[in-house]
Amino acid sequence: MNYMSEEMLIHKGGCHCGAVRFEVDAPAALTVLDCNCSICRMSGYLHLQVPKSRFRLLQGDDSLSTYTFNTGTAQHYFCGTCGVKSFYVPRSFPEGYSVNLNCLDRAHITSVTVEKFDGDNWESAYDRKKHAPQK
Repeated sequence: MNYMSEEMLIHKGGCHCGAVRFEVDAPAALTVLDCNCSICRMSGYLHLQVPKSRFRLLQGDDSLSTYTFNTGTAQHYFCGTCGVKSFYVPRSFPEGYSVNLNCLDRAHITSVTVEKFDGDNWESAYDRKKHAPQK
């Protein structure tokens, strides 16, 4: 997502039990990806991708567990208490984080645009997205 020209707000979020809390800088009008790969489909994950500089873990580092699969590149962090994955380092964007829209507090969100991503065909979908014009 290209948010360079939009005003950044601080959005707070976390896991279900509250052990993990974070904040992320993003505009009020968000664009997220809805991926149909096996893990995203099963968990209902909606991706808000941000550079690492716009993400801050506030609490819960000691509560996080990591899950990897397939290539092992993506680092899926989840709360060891409630099991919720509120953010992770994606394979497609290792210099950033993907935050789950469903784990954000809704206080500053004015709108959400959802774009589909064909994660079942990850390599070809990623190649198409990588070469698509930036918004």
